[in-house]
Amino acid sequence: MTDAASPRQPLSPPPLPTSAAAAGTADTGAALLVNALSVDVEDYYHASALAPAAPRTRWDALPARVDGMTWRILDLLEAAGARGTFFVLGCVAARHPELVRAIVARGHELASHGALHFRVGEQTPAVFRRDVADTRKRLEDMAGVAVLGYRAPSFSINRATWWAFQELAAAGYRYSSSLNPIRHDHYGVPDAPRFPFDPIAGMREIPVGTVELCGQRLPCGGGGYFRLLPYALSRRAIRTVNRREGKPVVFYFHPWEIDPDQPRLPVPSLRSRFRHYVNLGVMEAKLSRLLMDFSWRRIDEVYPLEP
Repeated sequence: MTDAASPRQPLSPPPLPTSAAAAGTADTGAALLVNALSVDVEDYYHASALAPAAPRTRWDALPARVDGMTWRILDLLEAAGARGTFFVLGCVAARHPELVRAIVARGHELASHGALHFRVGEQTPAVFRRDVADTRKRLEDMAGVAVLGYRAPSFSINRATWWAFQELAAAGYRYSSSLNPIRHDHYGVPDAPRFPFDPIAGMREIPVGTVELCGQRLPCGGGGYFRLLPYALSRRAIRTVNRREGKPVVFYFHPWEIDPDQPRLPVPSLRSRFRHYVNLGVMEAKLSRLLMDFSWRRIDEVYPLEP
């Protein structure tokens, strides 16, 4: 598996703004509210939408690009004075240990995305526990910091896999950010709480952002919706949650979403190709605007856990 070129920059944590107003051009209407930024560190061929054209048996033969794109994200966040939580796949960490250490050195939170991007429901509880426990240990050994957070690939914790919270707690995790509380054809728990809650004792779930407009629950936490739709819609939705409800928004994206030069794989589904490839060329500019319009910190800073 070949790697795209990746720059190596001096490692120094960026200054952390104490409010949206302190960030200079950030949204003063949401001053004193800081939102939670997160990055799912996976390569383009790990995406579930591309699975028919990129089975795990082919991963080693595909050119890797996650390293260079994640370094680019680190630079973007440093330039904006932002910090975030990076949910790293175990297989990415194994190939790019220097990237894992750079994430921590630049002041970001290191968290787990599992080992090989298996959906939770593709594993038994015992297999899932080994997966998340082994990934947590690997990340901690590489970076020398505690890993307390987990995000399920493709937001695959749902009512049928609620047992995953018990296994995460047993593996030493303190929180999950694995629910997207909307209705979607591949994931979602539309009746779940929109803001942090405890699905079991000792485990906190911190859902991805949503907004309620005209009696409808709509996504505003990033991913494909942010990339595909006009930026103004996302900005308005996040401002609405910040101003009207006085709550932070958890936002997420992937390194491959800022990579318009990634290889095009022969995915048979037109819907999957559309979801994955449209607007890759404008995503970085949208992110830059988002970083300046709002203030962003790590999940564990926006939602600190009790000792």
